[in-house]
Amino acid sequence: MTPAPGPEEPATHRLRSPSLRRRSLLVAGAAATVPVTAATAARAYETLGSDGAAAAPAAAAPADPMNPDFGPNVLVYAPSTPSSEIQSRLDAISNEMHTNQFGTERYAILLKPGSYDLDINLRFYTQVAGLGLSPDDVNVNGHARVEADWLQQGDDPNNLGNATQNFWRGVENFHVTVPAGEIERWAVSQAAPYRRMHLSGIGVQLWNGYDGWASGGLMADVKVDEFVESGSQQQWLTRNSELGNWSGSVWNMVFVGTAGAPPQSFPNPSHTVVGSTPVVREKPFLYVDGSGAYSVFVPALRQNSTGTSWAGGNAPGTSISLSEFTIVQPGTSVATINQALADGLHLIFTPGVHHLDGAIEVTNPDTVLLGLGLATLVPDTGQPAITVADVDGVKLAGLLVDAGEQNSPTLVELGPEGSSAGHADNPTSLHDVFFRVGGSHLGRADVSLTINSNHVICDHLWVWRADHGNAGTVGWSVNTGANGVIVSGDDVTIYGLMVEHYQEHNVIWNGERGRVYFFQNEIPYDPPTQEAWGSSGGGALGWAPYKVADNVTDHQAWGVGAYCFFNVNPSVTASRGFEVPNAPGVRFSGIVTVSLGGVGTINTVINNTGGTANTATQVQYVANYP
Repeated sequence: MTPAPGPEEPATHRLRSPSLRRRSLLVAGAAATVPVTAATAARAYETLGSDGAAAAPAAAAPADPMNPDFGPNVLVYAPSTPSSEIQSRLDAISNEMHTNQFGTERYAILLKPGSYDLDINLRFYTQVAGLGLSPDDVNVNGHARVEADWLQQGDDPNNLGNATQNFWRGVENFHVTVPAGEIERWAVSQAAPYRRMHLSGIGVQLWNGYDGWASGGLMADVKVDEFVESGSQQQWLTRNSELGNWSGSVWNMVFVGTAGAPPQSFPNPSHTVVGSTPVVREKPFLYVDGSGAYSVFVPALRQNSTGTSWAGGNAPGTSISLSEFTIVQPGTSVATINQALADGLHLIFTPGVHHLDGAIEVTNPDTVLLGLGLATLVPDTGQPAITVADVDGVKLAGLLVDAGEQNSPTLVELGPEGSSAGHADNPTSLHDVFFRVGGSHLGRADVSLTINSNHVICDHLWVWRADHGNAGTVGWSVNTGANGVIVSGDDVTIYGLMVEHYQEHNVIWNGERGRVYFFQNEIPYDPPTQEAWGSSGGGALGWAPYKVADNVTDHQAWGVGAYCFFNVNPSVTASRGFEVPNAPGVRFSGIVTVSLGGVGTINTVINNTGGTANTATQVQYVANYP
């Protein structure tokens, strides 16, 4: 994660990494020689009868909406529970998860409507959510905070102000009333959404408040009564929110459909402001009604919107009873999951690591897959974790997809190759869906997210080839991944696209009329040599992180940044941060490249425009292109 502060290739309509094609062939050729382990034998036994014939998968039971079994790592509290009991459990989880960056533990804490006196100190793999239809149905008198208090910053072991690895956590759907005279702190980096929240009190700091580094982040569907102070936050997206005031900027602060946003000003300060959000669906969420029954609320599609979805009361949308869901616990077979989907059920994934012995296949329109507590999906057999048919209205939300040791051609595929249906009235949408290749365990995937369907909406993605992690899980030839995101569908819109460290183009965009609101990238840290990193062709050095295919005629992006930190070999150079066709409909606004600490070089910002980011001048801006 973030440390301290040319020529075009030949046009192709469906641009893919050359190494992706090679690796896919190798995987296919090697499939027959995969060794039989105890785990694969157990999975085979699960799907065979005693006579060796195929057995029907176990039936997936619909959830009981009055008494759902969310497993041991979902803690549900009511206002009648003594605050001291809830606080004691929260403190125990916080202590356990304080530095647990690559552990397997996961937690979700759910608060029924009412008022609570709590100090929520949120740490790794923990989600806290209110169970009301409106954020104001649940009030926490106290804090819901993230502190920079565990990772050393600089050379001083006593300076723990570094928030650049405060990942994988989130709060949503409640009201925090901060005690008088106290400031809230939300010092985070990627994959830590602050969503559908109402914050009352003096305000919130997005850093440790005095000298820390931070590299986030997202606020969406949020009301902050007073101020937001971004401090050292290097980049941030605020979407469909209402702010009392905003102060601060570093490299890339983006506001979309936000009341109280600062005025447009780039690069000094680096504020990119889009007045309204063209099309979005807010994230589905779990709630409890007056009778105690659980449902999942799916917010309606919003167009040309400003401010929160709930400002005028309960937001428009659809409630789905939990009786129409099956609850997936770790260890549930993919055969059972797919049978539930075929039967028309939706899925809730409980907190934990779900090892998959095949691809989860979503074929019915309007299906919801909702993860609780950073539920993590690991495809173990070289297949995708999830494939979605070219159908209307699928929602994937609250999931961490973690590549397995056996290489997957892609981790999530939205629509098969060649998808052509239109979904403008009811698009598929992704919300707080995160991807990881390496870090926790050895992982490999050619592509993390493939979007072939049209009109897809993505609402906060962090797509990460790990630059650090547990021993043996990270290295140039270890956790391999060519591309983070490949978009071949038309009319795809992404809010909050963070893609980092992939070994070729981090993003390839083939579709027409793509729209991106906020992009943050780090080029891979670890190319051992210029030659090892290779080239996209035409004499380019390395691979531009963001590539729009040469024949695309309409593509727009606002608030986009690419950074380099070639710490393995500082002599490595990237020709450019962004590589796009010169067409009237291709326009970028608020563009920045950074050489982090002056370690490595990006020659130009976009195509052949913009200065060189290197040791001498670490930050380069281009306000608009062309």
